[in-house]
Amino acid sequence: MNPSEKIGILQAVNIHKVYQSGPARIEVLKGISLTIQPGEIVVIMGPSGVGKSTLLNLLGTLDKPTSGNIYINGEDVFQFTEQKLARFRNRHIGFVFQFHYLMPEFTALENVMMPRMIRGNNWKVDEPFAIQLLSDVGLKDRLHHKPNQLSGGEQQRVAIARALMNQPEVVLADEPTGDLDRKNSRMLFNLILDLNRKYQQTFVIVTHDEMFAEQAHRIILLGDGMIEKETVLRKVGT
Repeated sequence: MNPSEKIGILQAVNIHKVYQSGPARIEVLKGISLTIQPGEIVVIMGPSGVGKSTLLNLLGTLDKPTSGNIYINGEDVFQFTEQKLARFRNRHIGFVFQFHYLMPEFTALENVMMPRMIRGNNWKVDEPFAIQLLSDVGLKDRLHHKPNQLSGGEQQRVAIARALMNQPEVVLADEPTGDLDRKNSRMLFNLILDLNRKYQQTFVIVTHDEMFAEQAHRIILLGDGMIEKETVLRKVGT
């Protein structure tokens, strides 16, 4: 398939993932194909063990498929060298996990700045945008607090701001509210919706939260390593 023929910002084509455990061959993904459009919020749902997190890790280039291709901006990313792939991932993909993985010795502002610091960018040039992002997530008064001075919900909001720091094409989130109570879960999902509207940011989110899923643009239901159903709920931009 010619990359110029592709549509969307991220595309998976016939993705298979097989793990070998001793003599056992475990096929986790069995031919997944999907396309993510710019500005879309896509929710991936399904029972435990059907391959949701595996798929997200493959879309984020954190793992390689056994077969199939993943294109980001029309580029076949697994044709890159490991070094080029790491640079590409840092620039084009943001990640939010169930556990925030903030660096405890750094402030909220420094944690958000980390993706740019890895690229060797200029602190004075990048700091205003990091401050803007923390303001966007409701933490403009917590810039210089370290993670242990923040609540669980605040720490996850810092993680979202960090994921946006490099202005990635897509943010991948794996159960981002799994460690939060109901109130903070609602706040976090409302924040994602606001960021999508403000920045037209693309999100792909694994979640069990049906109330949030109903606010996404599209729901992809996985079952036994395959897409069982896709539901379009609203158009991008609405």
